[in-house]
Amino acid sequence: MAVAPTPAQIAAARDSLAAADPALARAHAQTPVFEWRLRPGGYEGLFRMIVEQQVSVAAAASIWARTVEGLGGEVTAQAVLARDVETLRTFGLSGQKARYGREIALAQVEGRIDLEHMQTLSDEAAIAALTAIKGVGKWTAETYLMFCEGRLDVFPGGDVALQEAMRWADRADMRPREKQAYARAEIWRPWRGVAAHLLWGWYGGVRRGEIVLEDLTP
Repeated sequence: MAVAPTPAQIAAARDSLAAADPALARAHAQTPVFEWRLRPGGYEGLFRMIVEQQVSVAAAASIWARTVEGLGGEVTAQAVLARDVETLRTFGLSGQKARYGREIALAQVEGRIDLEHMQTLSDEAAIAALTAIKGVGKWTAETYLMFCEGRLDVFPGGDVALQEAMRWADRADMRPREKQAYARAEIWRPWRGVAAHLLWGWYGGVRRGEIVLEDLTP
């Protein structure tokens, strides 16, 4: 079972990151204490991440509630495979997401992936296993490992909000591209997941008007 890092571990990681990178120290100084966003994992956790993508928070909650109810209250690979795509669509899922849910379920029941014991794999091996499933992209794999397994050194470099926060931190004119974001994050090992949470927290605070972003000129 995944365990989230403790507040003390997160605080120590933040201090380490700020000491290692002056640009990140700015985000650290402005961002309040945060908790790790740990969510249930396994098949249910991965399917839910797929379901909730590209829709509003309210829509995601509504569709997921209908999906859980439609599956009889228990979201398992077997329950999803017992319904065809058209039945799954009646829960509010798009045809694509219904098909992806079945693809992930097939991978689980056929033994191509074991979502209940991913902790036995390294970060790189786990990402490779997840992205081998049709419908699971790299960003989904990385955020699943962060949010559903509590992995501390996974960094979703393709995340636009992270890229924008990185631009602010580096006082740059343009957001880094995905490849550049991964390269930039290397200095944050072995706490890249904490760095991502910190940057998300900073980004959210600025967007909500809780944090005033100072002049970005170098």
